[in-house]
Amino acid sequence: MTDPTQYRLNKFISDTGFCSRRQADKYIEQGLVTVNGQIAPVGLKVSASDDVRVEGKPLKDKPARIYLAYHKPVGITCTTERHIKGNIIDAIGYPERIFPIGRLDKPSEGLIFLTNDGDIVNKVLRAGNAHEKEYTVTVNKPITANFISKMANGVPILDTVTLPCTVTQVSKNTFRIILTQGLNRQIRRMAEYLGYEVIKLKRTRIMHVRLAELRAGQWRLLDKYELAQLEQLLQHSSKTVNDCNDNVQDDEE
Repeated sequence: MTDPTQYRLNKFISDTGFCSRRQADKYIEQGLVTVNGQIAPVGLKVSASDDVRVEGKPLKDKPARIYLAYHKPVGITCTTERHIKGNIIDAIGYPERIFPIGRLDKPSEGLIFLTNDGDIVNKVLRAGNAHEKEYTVTVNKPITANFISKMANGVPILDTVTLPCTVTQVSKNTFRIILTQGLNRQIRRMAEYLGYEVIKLKRTRIMHVRLAELRAGQWRLLDKYELAQLEQLLQHSSKTVNDCNDNVQDDEE
């Protein structure tokens, strides 16, 4: 029987807020994590009594959870790698260690969450959990009814067909789209397949949280009502793969 007080090493690291679980895996694979003075193998389980260090630095006690909404401007890169110019961490300048949930590509703008809570990342991003993300998109030529219909019913990209989604025309060249997927550059690839080029892409909503009047470059902490609803929405969301089609999405539009 597995000791219930033991945790997978990557989860143990992410739960302290040191980094995301994915980044923890990279540290482990690179041999930069030690447990009780020994280089830790991938898949190791640890307990609270173990001395876990990353790059020789001891992990601190688990901090208070942070959930932050940020209006990412065009030109900012969603990476925690500080040597990359224009990285999202330096752009925000938050005093504690946080990381983005998913991505928005460099030419896109809009709402993105950042947190120190590694537990919720997969719950938000996993396609099978069907959490909505809404975008306003401007393309290079007038939109047709055929374009709206095909975008809504699924487009073949990246060796798959996109899931049905809600698409509404806003103006001659602009539409609104609500996705539960987040395939790599999904909206841009969908539009390109149909002969259009995305000129402007803005994410305006993630689940129940809206960009609203948050200006480009501004951030705010989620309020207690948003946090309560987030907890409720994620209560029955899976962190693990339930079937072969339920993968964690790149979430880079």
